[in-house]
Amino acid sequence: MSLADADASDAGFGARIRSAIFWRSGSQIVSQVISWGVTLAVIRLLDPADYGLFAMTQVILNFATFLNGYGLVSALVQSDSVEPHRLRQAFGIMMLLNGGLAALQLVIAPVAADYYDQPMVADLLRVQALLYLSTPFISVPEAIMGRALDFRRPAVVNLIAAAASAAMALTGALSGWGVWTLVWAPITGFWVKAAGYVIVTGFRPVPSFDFRGTGAMVTYGASLLGGQLFWIVQSQADIFIGGRMLEPHQLGLYAEALFLTQIFVSKFVPPLNDVAFPAYARMQKDVSRVAWSFCKAVKLLLLLTCPVYFGMAVTAEPLVETLFGAKWLDMAPFVTILALAMPFMTLQVMFAPVSNALGRPGTTARVAAVGAVVMPVAFLIGIRFGAIGLAWAWLLGFPMLTAATVKLAGGPMGLRASDLLRAAAPGIGCSLLMAGAVMALDQLLPPLPAPVRLGILVPAGGLALLAALLLCARGTLGELVALVVRRAAPA
Repeated sequence: MSLADADASDAGFGARIRSAIFWRSGSQIVSQVISWGVTLAVIRLLDPADYGLFAMTQVILNFATFLNGYGLVSALVQSDSVEPHRLRQAFGIMMLLNGGLAALQLVIAPVAADYYDQPMVADLLRVQALLYLSTPFISVPEAIMGRALDFRRPAVVNLIAAAASAAMALTGALSGWGVWTLVWAPITGFWVKAAGYVIVTGFRPVPSFDFRGTGAMVTYGASLLGGQLFWIVQSQADIFIGGRMLEPHQLGLYAEALFLTQIFVSKFVPPLNDVAFPAYARMQKDVSRVAWSFCKAVKLLLLLTCPVYFGMAVTAEPLVETLFGAKWLDMAPFVTILALAMPFMTLQVMFAPVSNALGRPGTTARVAAVGAVVMPVAFLIGIRFGAIGLAWAWLLGFPMLTAATVKLAGGPMGLRASDLLRAAAPGIGCSLLMAGAVMALDQLLPPLPAPVRLGILVPAGGLALLAALLLCARGTLGELVALVVRRAAPA
């Protein structure tokens, strides 16, 4: 390995975590700004039906992806030490798994097209098989950098990959590629990232097919499969159910509303979890330290994200019209409902890296099993009311799933419900006060163009949030400021 593993007993471990968060989250923010800027331009050029067709293919990709071997990467990060030969063995396994998945997708492509009654789906899936082939070149270098808590190198690569993907998306949209724009853009990004990761880590992509001694690694990775399968069932059930019963236009409205409201939980929480998993793994012998760190993370993350979620909910109409254009205005009711469900999802997904780092992937699997029952049942009930029913299923189902997660995953690390509630209270409480102030102001405004209306409500919401924090959560605000500006590692 060209990078040294991080050591939790080292005096600079806290500073290393902070640096990792800075590079991982900072690069994610910059890359997402690039991506969103192009995405908004592309959305205005494409139709909701294009996004509906693309969403149908994502169900198939995500169902197959849980077999791509990423659990082996978690095993490499979680283990005490890793030899270079073990990395080559993991790379060989990843090549076999992902080559098989690419071949399997070619076979099932026409079956999926028949299920959705959309012939175009088969052609899209055949090309998207290229995504699997890039996975081995991304996953093993990720393990190397994750063990070292070095996120500066992947940050640079991710920025380059985001720029390449955005350039391809803009080219496709302006050239009239339609739904194919949504296919080729991520393929470009994945392969640029694969090449970049191999270069910056110095990893030699030479596989070993001598799998002797890989039993523990494979067992750990396989133990994560159940949880991943259940997660796929939970997260893809809405499109799988709705894709067969809704027209592509309606499905596209719902899918893009889900994309908009999940931006923070799907784009910013996973990078933090990427840092949290190896950090928790290095401190796994001190469970009380893990629980304290988890509550601290919950407090600060909800303080950052809840204002965004609640702000989306109360400004959905001008937000959608400003960002997406008037032809997407029917998406606003979906955004309002889905945004209110996202704080629960943010909290729920934070538990997985803790359980995995403590060597309890079975807990993650049990939590995912509950979700694989609760959410599909909610979607089956909700679809009776059309696409909007799928949104209500999120708001009614996810609080139940989050409560089950706290009970199942919180126990092994000694997490008390009262501590968790205290951690979540500042972010949720102050955001509710902010949302109420924004709604009251919106009622007083005369009819205005959407950008002007949004330009008034957003700064007003920011001021209302600051006032709420100063009145109700001054200490938490101080912690957040200290996290951003402090250079010395915390005690």
